[in-house]
Amino acid sequence: MASAPAGPDRVAVRKAAFASAVGNTIELYDFLIYGTAAAVVFNKLFFPSGDPWVGALLAFATFGAGFLARPLGAAVIGHFGDLVGRKRMLVITLSVTGVCTALIGLLPTYHQVGVWAPLLLVTLRVIQGFFLGGEQGGAVLMAVEHAPPHRHGWYGGWTFLGSPTGMFLATGAFAGATAISGDQFLTWGWRLPFLVSLVLVGVGLYVRLRLAESPEFAKIRQRGERARLPVAEAFARSWRQIVLSAGVNLGFNTFIFILTTFLLTYGTEKLGATRDVMLLGSLCGSAAQIAGILLFSHLSDRLGRTQVMLGGGIFLAVYAFPMFWLLDTANPALIVLAMTLGYAGSAAVFGPMAAFCAELFATKVRYTGVSLGYQSGSVLGGGLSPVVATALLSFSGGASWPIAAYLVAGALVTVICLVITGEPTRWAESERE
Repeated sequence: MASAPAGPDRVAVRKAAFASAVGNTIELYDFLIYGTAAAVVFNKLFFPSGDPWVGALLAFATFGAGFLARPLGAAVIGHFGDLVGRKRMLVITLSVTGVCTALIGLLPTYHQVGVWAPLLLVTLRVIQGFFLGGEQGGAVLMAVEHAPPHRHGWYGGWTFLGSPTGMFLATGAFAGATAISGDQFLTWGWRLPFLVSLVLVGVGLYVRLRLAESPEFAKIRQRGERARLPVAEAFARSWRQIVLSAGVNLGFNTFIFILTTFLLTYGTEKLGATRDVMLLGSLCGSAAQIAGILLFSHLSDRLGRTQVMLGGGIFLAVYAFPMFWLLDTANPALIVLAMTLGYAGSAAVFGPMAAFCAELFATKVRYTGVSLGYQSGSVLGGGLSPVVATALLSFSGGASWPIAAYLVAGALVTVICLVITGEPTRWAESERE
């Protein structure tokens, strides 16, 4: 079990990890371009207001609406992923999310159809969030369950390369659309990144349809060991793991979605930075996070998941105030540096998280358990953080320290849950006894 796969097996492992990375990249591109658009477009075209912070607050609220649907999607899609297989559900999630993204790019604005514009936007966002709720857990399992145990961290980390890569593509798409459309960006240029999604989905489906089913799921299906009601069994036997993995992800998601969404508005509206500077910070940060994910995923196979992730959680707490000190200089170079360091350091939590979550659960409820835990943390962290940060900024009269304190609180939740959890393999092993 501990030996490296050879020949065709090694090829299958790499193929599964690559397919998970590609699919998750496209899903995250779809989800994250909404976050970028919420910061620079939707507050003007779908939620017009005399106060720019009110428009931003409403736009970020719709961003959070997509997160609220994710736990429900995690429960439903995870349930069927444990019943009928990982691959089939991943094809469905990728297809629906891509279609929703393209339709957002075709929506009329508030000035064209009034209140129907934000209503349609929220509806598509909720549907998108529902299906993404079942995407990430399944993508994680396809990579981890194909890999040998001593390489779970490395190959599982490939899945989460989709997040910074998707962010890189999303930011690059908006930068390209800005360059192409110029002064017409708010007229039609913002739609281009959403419409490009259809091309990316076609690529992702081609890769995923050629992938074999997870070997671990295939084994329990052959033995007749699948759970009859995966959702019920996951809550009955694995609720502690669900709660702890949600807590671990909460602090990370709080931090990363402040970086990916809120700072775009904060930089342009509060600091007076140009949109190009903030997008450059996101691009440099995404590249740094890609390298960090690979490094820390590899280290987690050698040092243990929890040890590496604890270091990352402590970084999130320690770096929160210095990050805003750098940002508040309004110096373009220091803004880019602050964002890049934040992305890079957060990878110590994010990179090993795929293997960490997968190893918490027995195979027969793993899709459900991983999806519920991960997405619950995403809602409480990422879904709320841009709204909370915008409200804190408004209530404090523009001071950044309450936002930094909020990030510290989220990071402490991550650290505490990691300490309680310990090494994740002991939980799944206890369920098999």
